[in-house]
This record gives sequence, structure tokens and C-alpha cells, in this order.
Amino acid sequence: MRYIYLLAFLFLLSCANGSKVVVDDAATSAILVKGEKITGVNLEMPKTRILDGDLDDLLEVNIGWAAMVPYGMTKKGGAKVFFEYNGGYWWGESVEGTSECIRIAQEAGLKTMVKPHVWVVGDGWPGDFKLKKERDWKAWEASYRDYILAHAKLADSMSVDLFCIGTEYRNAVVDRKKFWVALIKEVRGIYNGPITYASNWDNYEAVTFWDHLDFIGVDTYFPLSSEKNVSLDKLKEGWADIGSKFSEFSKKYDRRILFTEYGFKSVDYTSAPNYGANEDTLSPNMENQVVAYNAFFETVWQQDWMAGGFFWKWHVVGEKGGAENTRYTPQGKPALDVIREWYGKAKE
Repeated sequence: MRYIYLLAFLFLLSCANGSKVVVDDAATSAILVKGEKITGVNLEMPKTRILDGDLDDLLEVNIGWAAMVPYGMTKKGGAKVFFEYNGGYWWGESVEGTSECIRIAQEAGLKTMVKPHVWVVGDGWPGDFKLKKERDWKAWEASYRDYILAHAKLADSMSVDLFCIGTEYRNAVVDRKKFWVALIKEVRGIYNGPITYASNWDNYEAVTFWDHLDFIGVDTYFPLSSEKNVSLDKLKEGWADIGSKFSEFSKKYDRRILFTEYGFKSVDYTSAPNYGANEDTLSPNMENQVVAYNAFFETVWQQDWMAGGFFWKWHVVGEKGGAENTRYTPQGKPALDVIREWYGKAKE
């Protein structure tokens, strides 16, 4: 009972002072974004320097949040996470570049999330990353800790609105549970703001430390249909089933669910397992992307357990989508109008 009174006192005190309070390991997500939806996008960190105003076009799509994704690297078969070495990264992936991108986003009026993501050279995503020897796990933990804490310090120094402690480590979150809990405590000692983790869509239930975080983060790429040309009704049926599971999972941990990534390629078989074929051989399909976004917004987006999301992704420089582009970005495609409409409704 004393603890409840203490929580109430600290919350009232924080309201009087106009500041945020994080109690122990987890803050209450309902206090942080009560009744709101996070209308976000994942930025591709730019290869070259960008300037003030280069993110203003996000506002035209009613985007309110920008996620910075500074990649670290692990060599295939190796244990250590490398970052900031000899200028070998794109400018936006350096701490300096990430800092500048945050500043430009904030100057544009956007809220920000810092979402570090490790790239495994030769494999790509870190979901299959697994080590056999304890000494190798210890080496990974030490280097990963340095990577995350460096970005937590950056996030705190720039008053970033949300911090993500990792992305899509399917095996490591199961094999090294104590490490993640300890890391969360260290991050909270550095960063005074809400924290999440970006689990892969197929193993969010295997993560056991959600009660130490403020949001249940999920990178959401569920296979919903094997159709070449997807139908709205079929996709909505799929989302209804997934939404029911998310609703129960949200209640279990008393946390809202944040889609730390979501999106759909503008391609045939856009919601099929493995896209039904080698994706490099598939034809552009703008209508599939439109239908997929509509199905998403007409179903799970509107649920109370849904905190919002960050679609994948936005290119600031270089490739920027278009009618022949088959990748996830909706830039220069009809699906962008769907996002603009629904993100606009969330601001009303």
C-alpha cells in the first residue's frame, strides 16, 4: 500500500514540476502517451550529411515521430558488436550523424526515437545470431552494452522521446535473459524517458522482460495471405486474429503494444510467407501496398492496446521509391496517401 501511495505522490509531484518520473524499472505507458497514437516512421540513416529542412516533407504526411536507426555491425561467426570505427559507417549512423539527424527532426517539430539495430555481416538481421561458448557471449554482452549505452547517453543529452534497447534478437533474448534486465537498469540510470525493445513478430511472446519496459515493441511483418493480389477482407480477417492475441498479451503485462516497425512492400504476394517467390523476380504492385495499409489501419490501428507505430521506411537521400520500386518505402507511391489520411486522423 505504501508503494501505491508513493507512486501517486511522485506522479502528482511530476505534474506540478512539469517533468517525467520513471519509477524503478518501468514507467506507466498510459501516463506517457495516454489516448494518443504514435504516428511514426523509421528513417534510413543518410549516407551523406543532411541539412536543416531536409525532414520537413515528413510533416506533409502527418508524421509526428521519426525513429533514428544507427546500425552497429557484427561479423558473421564473430561475437563483438562494432560501431563508430574508422568512418566505415554512413554519416547518419555515426553518433555525430545521428545527433545531427535528431536535431534536424526536433527543429522540424518531430518527436524522436533512437532505435539501435545490429547488422550481422553475411546474414543481415540478427534473429539467427547465436553463440555456443560462454566467453563469446560475455564478449558480445560487453560490446553490445557499450553500443547501447553510448546511444542512451546521446538520447538523454538531446531529450529524445523514446529509446529502444535492441532489435530482433530472437535467440539472445531467450539465452541471455539476465543480461537484458541488467541492461535495462543501466539504461534507466542514464536515460530519463520511456524505453522499449523491438521484438520480431514471431517471438514477442518469448521475451520475458516486458514488465521492465514501458511498451511492448514488435516489428510486425506477419504473413497474412498467400494471394498474388491481396484482398482487403482477407487481410482484415488476418489482422482480427492477430489483434485478439495482442489484446490479451497487452493485458497480461499491462503495457500498450507499439509497432516499432510495420510495413508492406509494393509487390505481388506482399503478405505471403516469403512473398510466395524470390522477391527479386516479383513485379511491382502498387495496389497491393494500398490494400495492405488500408487493412492495417481499418483494424488493429484503431484498438486501445495499440500505442501506434513506425512504418518502414523513409529515404532522406538517394533512392526514394516511385512507381517501379518494389521495396517497403511508400515514398512516391499511392500508399503514402493512405498513411497521410490515417495519421492525420490520429492528430485530430
